[in-house]
Amino acid sequence: MRAAEAATFAMGVAQADLMEQAGLAVARTARRFAAGAPVLVLAGPGNNGGDAYVAARHLSEWGHDVMVAVADLPRSSAALEMRARWTGPVVALADAQPRAMLIDGVFGTGMTRPLPPAIRDPLRKLVPAARFSLAIDLPSGLDADSGDDLGAARVSATLALGALKPAHLLSFGVAACGHVLRDGLGIAVDSDWHSIARPVIASPRHDAHKYRRGLVGIVAGAMPGAAALAAGAAARGGAGYVVVAGGIARDAAVVGRAAVDRGALAAWLADDRLRVLLIGPGLGRGEAARALVETAIAGDRPLVLDGDALGLCSLDQLKRRVAPTVLTPHGGEFAALFGAWRGSKIDATLAAARASGAVVVHKGPDTVIADPKGRVIVAAAATPWLATAGTGDVLAGLIASRLAVTPDLSLIHISEPTRGGRA
Repeated sequence: MRAAEAATFAMGVAQADLMEQAGLAVARTARRFAAGAPVLVLAGPGNNGGDAYVAARHLSEWGHDVMVAVADLPRSSAALEMRARWTGPVVALADAQPRAMLIDGVFGTGMTRPLPPAIRDPLRKLVPAARFSLAIDLPSGLDADSGDDLGAARVSATLALGALKPAHLLSFGVAACGHVLRDGLGIAVDSDWHSIARPVIASPRHDAHKYRRGLVGIVAGAMPGAAALAAGAAARGGAGYVVVAGGIARDAAVVGRAAVDRGALAAWLADDRLRVLLIGPGLGRGEAARALVETAIAGDRPLVLDGDALGLCSLDQLKRRVAPTVLTPHGGEFAALFGAWRGSKIDATLAAARASGAVVVHKGPDTVIADPKGRVIVAAAATPWLATAGTGDVLAGLIASRLAVTPDLSLIHISEPTRGGRA
């Protein structure tokens, strides 16, 4: 985002003009939710504070009762100019009283240290007391790159300026930002990082048959119910044929076959009809399971490794693969395979994708998907009802089905950005 802003300034756009545009966008958004109520605007020393002064001025001109609470004096020339243009009432942050509508413009993307108590304590009093609170770009007290909590108070909504920031989609930021809105401000942003959009699944071709639509093979193990869940999801996800080895066929679209050993699995992998293999859900951790995982990795079929299979493979094995590979670890499985990490989940997942040569679906409340080429898609704010046994098996089955149906597409497909900046 900083690079995009620098390119905008290099084209001749003045920082003060961009600040005016940003502040106007904040004012328009705030007016939607204020419903004529008194507004408290919190202004900090940086560019977020400059945006806040602009928003306060416009809201006042539109007839709102506006009070500005100042956390510190502006430090940039553009913010100083916007402070000079505000002629309404001003109070120190420590002396501010709650109002129905609050705009948080104290700090934005530059936070790297915890909020000082002189800022944190008033925020924690004023933000919850507001009927509706709107943060400019980010709630004050979030690490913009990781979403880690540096003392932020949770707001009702956040207006992202330009592009979404990682903190809007990761870690504590998902809860702290509330409902995330976006105004692009006309800034062109070039990035391989995107947020996920609603999927569009094309109908099968008019001449489709079960093998052309894709045969998904699933290896069952110690807990065959997990493989059955994955198989049902694969059948509903568009695969033309789903075969479970060693499991119980519980779905009309799923075929069962006898359990496989290492030799039988190798023969199965040589079958040209097999489009993709899924191994891991309910597999178990014994030596027989390890042998199956090693055989699957050594094969040349597209492969989805989930659950127990992630604990039975190594990075050296994965890096030798040529065929597409998808890994679907939750946090514990990720740490066991790639090591513990701190900071940005995006950075950690990208490093894992490059180290393994695979697409990594790093699951959680904020799921990050990365590939070795550096492309990222983040799926945030998923329903917490997914935190139940079996949902990971269903996800693995869906991934296998889509990989079987569209083997000619990139594993991470970036579409043209929509108005919301998603892909």
